[in-house]
Amino acid sequence: MQSRSNAALFWPVIVIVAALDVVTKAIAVRELMPQRVPHELLGNTVRFTLVYNPGAAFGLNLGSQSRWIFTALTIVALVILGRLYRATQRGDTARLLALALVCAGALGNLFDRLRSDLGVVDFIDVGLSDARWPTFNVADMAVSVGAVLLAWVLWQEDHAAAAASSSAQVTGVPLARTEPGDLV
Repeated sequence: MQSRSNAALFWPVIVIVAALDVVTKAIAVRELMPQRVPHELLGNTVRFTLVYNPGAAFGLNLGSQSRWIFTALTIVALVILGRLYRATQRGDTARLLALALVCAGALGNLFDRLRSDLGVVDFIDVGLSDARWPTFNVADMAVSVGAVLLAWVLWQEDHAAAAASSSAQVTGVPLARTEPGDLV
């Protein structure tokens, strides 16, 4: 069940992370021109390099309609995340933080897709010499950290439910009563 205490964590995280994403992308576009020219921050290991990604994470591209396909997929994902948010128990901080991070990152990249047909602005370039991680942005970091945290939280919830089920079977206490004709 959603509550005001959930909103007090969820919405500020979304606003702060999405705003940080928008601001850093605007600075990258203004300061890192021309495109694809590395600007060393920590030698060759961490660089800022402006690139536009018309696809999704790691350069996944579905052709000329990528922009609209990924826009639609992002909206579907946000609806699912919204349902998870509404189902979150009061004060479940880890789950709320995970959902907020994923939502903020999805919104940040969605804004880019809607704003420009060039694609999502990426600029953080990490690697060693020619072995580079795909260039990313603040939204990508939020989605990645949030997704890992959400997977862990959901795994913990599943593990707890399985343990409760095992405990109920050992003690002989039924978990739920069903009547004839109930859908199970």
